[in-house]
Amino acid sequence: MPEVTCDVTVSLDGYAAGPGQRREDPLGRRGESLHRWMFEQPDRNRAWLDGILGAGAYIMGRNMFGPDRGEWDLGWRGWWGPEPPYRAPVFVLGHREREPVAMEGGTTYHFVTGGIAAALEQARAAAGDRRVAIAGGAQTIAQYLRAGLIDELRLHVAPILLGGGVRPLDGAGDVPLELVEVEGTDLVAHLRLRAPGAASGGNPRRDTRGPPALRDQRRRRRATSGPPLSGSPSGRSRSRR
Repeated sequence: MPEVTCDVTVSLDGYAAGPGQRREDPLGRRGESLHRWMFEQPDRNRAWLDGILGAGAYIMGRNMFGPDRGEWDLGWRGWWGPEPPYRAPVFVLGHREREPVAMEGGTTYHFVTGGIAAALEQARAAAGDRRVAIAGGAQTIAQYLRAGLIDELRLHVAPILLGGGVRPLDGAGDVPLELVEVEGTDLVAHLRLRAPGAASGGNPRRDTRGPPALRDQRRRRRATSGPPLSGSPSGRSRSRR
């Protein structure tokens, strides 16, 4: 069965986005500082970046997909422009049905109303023998952790304090995890943690089958004012899972 991984960048005080999130600033105040390691040191962090985009399918919450609440804004097609970097099926959690949205480059957004287990079942079927990645946002990560459905958590800890915002580990509960790898630079500490009993699988972060990592994401992010690839905007809205 394909394993489930999750990458998320957090501050030293555990926030994946800063305070004051809004459509024009989805990462909140100083939130972009979390991700300097991706854009200023891509070569030094290449294996970890490739690991983010090596999955066969992705799952994200509605707040990760976009800023709208209530009825779908059918003109909204994600933060990442016409050619998102995922290049695989992406299953978006929510409470309202919507037809799939096919994008350039192989990404198709599928909208799931049956909850996290239904989304995971569909993502595993789509991924084949490749892994499934939980892309965020914060509440979605917490739900999958609390349900014991994540085999490997990769925390990328930036050496900054945000002092507020959204914490992806809040509400995750007492989840047993084993630290199996630590690596880093002056901009990030990478912690790879595995659930006890999960197959070791070698080093899944080096599974780079699939799209190249972070393809020109700095340009895309500035153009769309959207979040990086995983773990970011908040999970505070009641209209999403």
